[in-house]
Amino acid sequence: MSARVPGRPSKGLAITVVTVIGLVFLIPLGAMVEFTLRQTSGGYGLEHWAALFDPEKSRGYRILFQGLGNSVLLAVITLGIVLVLFFPTIVLVHLRFPKLERALDLLTVLPIAIPAIVLVVGFAPIYRSIGQVFGSGVWTLAFAYGVLVLPFAYRAIVSDLQGMDARVRAEAARSLGAGWGTVLARVIAPGVRRGLLAASLLTVAIVLGEFTVSSLLNRTTLQTALLQISKSDPFVAVIVSLLSLVGAFVVLLLVSATGSARRSGRRARRAASPALPAPAVTGSATAPVPSKESPSVR
Repeated sequence: MSARVPGRPSKGLAITVVTVIGLVFLIPLGAMVEFTLRQTSGGYGLEHWAALFDPEKSRGYRILFQGLGNSVLLAVITLGIVLVLFFPTIVLVHLRFPKLERALDLLTVLPIAIPAIVLVVGFAPIYRSIGQVFGSGVWTLAFAYGVLVLPFAYRAIVSDLQGMDARVRAEAARSLGAGWGTVLARVIAPGVRRGLLAASLLTVAIVLGEFTVSSLLNRTTLQTALLQISKSDPFVAVIVSLLSLVGAFVVLLLVSATGSARRSGRRARRAASPALPAPAVTGSATAPVPSKESPSVR
């Protein structure tokens, strides 16, 4: 029986805490399920769930599917901004300009400290210029979403970057002749895989759940569409919200299970690898043995 690690809670306490937290999250989900099962004629049934997939009512739900498609498009574009623009910039500052890390930390906190309504006031003249150059398509909203997700993506990536000793690995790769692109893709990125995955999940979650900026900038997204559809059919709005929550929860579980399996596999491989034999101790036995042959005659 393994001894208890000091500073860690007991197994029973950990199970209790996880159970209580799980119930806190499951109670509102259960209330949403109960609401969606209420029938207009009384009782419970799948009437509202079936109406969501009824072809005759698809025209009324067109704005909902349009908002969902726009949000998915924005999530993909914003994720590309995080991986293609933010990630290399964070690595560059960490490796080449460490004195700028404090300023970058302060800069990434601003989107959290500034209220969303104030950000929209600043976005309005910028989007007026963007509309003249690129048009007023919904995809342009990804620029604003990139600012909103920056604090969360930055923290997720930097936490792994500081724990992997990236400077030593980058210098070793550069000394072997690797270019900066190779260092970024084959040395740094695998070491911060968990941070990149967390940043990606946070980005998708924030984009799909954002309402204030898209509403004030008059863009149709999933949340604005849910608000409009809830005025005529609140049951469908709750069903779509419930499905999005359950889908995000399942994705998080799959990611956690994948990470746990990978870590368990690494531990098993390290435990199964044979220990290297100790080097033989050499002493005076290696000294040359004097020859017993008779000396040569001069």
